[in-house]
Amino acid sequence: MTISELNELGRDEFVRIVGPIFEHSPWIAEAAWPQRPLMAADELRMALCDVVRRSGIEKQIALIRAHPDLVGRAALAGTLTSASAEEQAAAGLDKLSPEEIKRFQDYNTAYKEKFGFPFVICARLNKKDAILAGFARRMNNSREQEIRAALEEIFKIAELRLADLISD
Repeated sequence: MTISELNELGRDEFVRIVGPIFEHSPWIAEAAWPQRPLMAADELRMALCDVVRRSGIEKQIALIRAHPDLVGRAALAGTLTSASAEEQAAAGLDKLSPEEIKRFQDYNTAYKEKFGFPFVICARLNKKDAILAGFARRMNNSREQEIRAALEEIFKIAELRLADLISD
């Protein structure tokens, strides 16, 4: 789909197509829809990210919480969104040993206990060892630092998903 085609869509269709760029958070696309027409995919990405930045801490945390645990229950049960499943597979998280699965689950538990939301990292830009190192490094952050870090990772995920959606 081209940016011109996206600009021509009604609100509901725009939200249906653009909404999945942010995991289980169509409200972001809905809030960005009135900003059309947009001239380029990057302009759409910036509009979507600005919605998140202006949304307030409660909505930002809800967005972070909309993301699945890496190698979590949803991944093991096969109930991730197709985008999340592909992203975790690209990082090699679908081919872990039982010991590696336990390590991810232990990190997920410790991280959620400390911060109150799941660890988010752009899996398509990382492999399992880098993700595990990220867990360890980011556990030292304050909650405020970690909210910012998680949102930056979400913006990377959104940029890649948007690139998959829009053709020039």
